[in-house]
Amino acid sequence: MSAPDTPERMRRAVEAAWRIEWPRLVAGLTRMTGDIGVAEELAQDAYVAALEQWPRDGVPPNPGGWLMLTAKHRAVDRFRRDATFARKLELLGRQVEIDAASSWIPLPDSGIQDDLLRMIFTACHPVLTPPARAALTLRMVGGLSTTEIARAYMVTEPTVAQRIVRAKRTIAAKRVPYEVPHGPELTARLGSVLEVVYLIFNEGYTATSGDAWVRTELCEDALRLARILAALLPEEPETHALAALLELQASRLGARTDSADNPVLLADQDRSHWNRLYIRRGFAALARAQSVNRARGLPPGSYALQAAIAAVHAMAPSATDTDWRRIAGLYAVLAERFPSPVVELNRAVAVAMLHGPAAGLDLLDKVAATGALEDYHLSHAVRADLLERLGRTAEARDAFLRAADLTTNTTEQVLLRHRARNCEALDS
Repeated sequence: MSAPDTPERMRRAVEAAWRIEWPRLVAGLTRMTGDIGVAEELAQDAYVAALEQWPRDGVPPNPGGWLMLTAKHRAVDRFRRDATFARKLELLGRQVEIDAASSWIPLPDSGIQDDLLRMIFTACHPVLTPPARAALTLRMVGGLSTTEIARAYMVTEPTVAQRIVRAKRTIAAKRVPYEVPHGPELTARLGSVLEVVYLIFNEGYTATSGDAWVRTELCEDALRLARILAALLPEEPETHALAALLELQASRLGARTDSADNPVLLADQDRSHWNRLYIRRGFAALARAQSVNRARGLPPGSYALQAAIAAVHAMAPSATDTDWRRIAGLYAVLAERFPSPVVELNRAVAVAMLHGPAAGLDLLDKVAATGALEDYHLSHAVRADLLERLGRTAEARDAFLRAADLTTNTTEQVLLRHRARNCEALDS
């Protein structure tokens, strides 16, 4: 006999349906109303109605369809009070009648996909600042609450709320079209979309501040967004490449901290704790990206090259078995095609593993001479590690302390100061 539908059990059912259906619900309502803010309010109204009715009437066979139809009824009521929306009311009223007569049949998959794509490209529009894009994407596409986003980024709820409100106002003021761009504009805008998802994942993978070094939930949210993009834009190789990169990186999450939540560096990780399912998914997504690139005669993009590097790590049964020659070669290609100081920093690490710490330090010195990484704590942490391996412990100690001063993550500070003390002990 199944468990009785207690109020708590029904509340959890409503919340589960809400979390799953939120992105499609808001995206569809935005298409109908032309206003993200109005769509969100209508979706909230439907959620409140579900909290009131489902405990009494039971969970409907199609929760998403029920929520959409209820939100449309709320829209009709709202538009009736505004003569400006008379035409929209007529169109929406017909749609409500059709949906009701069809027992709340959901929108076709193609319609849902189009709505989700429109929402993603709107939330990640270049007119918004990167923090605003991330907050709006997590809210409107990821379905996270303001509280969850604030916790993920270690900022206050009012700050997140302001970012989202300002983002919506900017979209309205700039008259950003709620649409998926086409042709060259799609390629240009897609980069912004992928960057937002990538940055969300990185913030979870190595948190910039707070006590936790890893925020698994944020990584999982970014991974879910990457999978959605790959499914919605299957002919775009970099959507598959980003999904591959995040799958492979996420496979290590269970080994990045110990039982006391202390950081565990890549070389020291127990690879039996790596998620083999994520690795298989990553390999499959990378193969799809490479296949699309070959079919279109395109060279691998930035995310494809990074995913290929992650794949080399995933193929190595242990740290000592890592093919550093392959990784250094891939970083060389990445640095040539997509030059950046951070890529050069990572290349220096690979070169050090292949040719020794002196070779890596020489490469790092060239990057440091530009001043581009002076305030980047990982640059000083890498330098400290290379200096320590060369026996220059006094210099290593200073570099570790400099890195600790620059990071705002307390867990990372503890690790770096501990390594600085080890250097001091060796030097004494």
